Amino acid sequence: MNQVLFHLAFPVNNIAQTKEFYADGLGCEVGRESPNSIILNLYGNQIVAHVTQEALSSQKGIYPRHFGLIFASESDWETLLERAEKNHLRFYQQSKRRFPEKLLEHRTFFLEDPFHNLLEFKYYCHTEAIFGCNNYQEVGEAVEV
Repeated sequence: MNQVLFHLAFPVNNIAQTKEFYADGLGCEVGRESPNSIILNLYGNQIVAHVTQEALSSQKGIYPRHFGLIFASESDWETLLERAEKNHLRFYQQSKRRFPEKLLEHRTFFLEDPFHNLLEFKYYCHTEAIFGCNNYQEVGEAVEV
């Protein structure tokens, strides 16, 4: 199978702030750009920020909406964590370890961009937990419904 890339479009209110967070802060490469949108390379995946005039507000908690990456290498995950800290990006949740000493164990942190989009970055200690481990019911964190 040929390589398949992920594409995500998301709302922003300002292209300059988008570039500051995603290009300068996270290290995304900038692709095509117009006054109303910008294409960014997030670790080989295409994310596209589209300007909206609607007010963008913060959601209460990390659910239901966020996006991000799962790193295959813990050192790559740590490198991005260090970059986010060095560039003073806004952490929505500090780095932590979920499900320690279980097959589902992973490291995670959440960032919030200037437009309240939440980004999660993970590293799974056991790769089979990324799509497998169907005998476990834990997914993310417990939330009140």
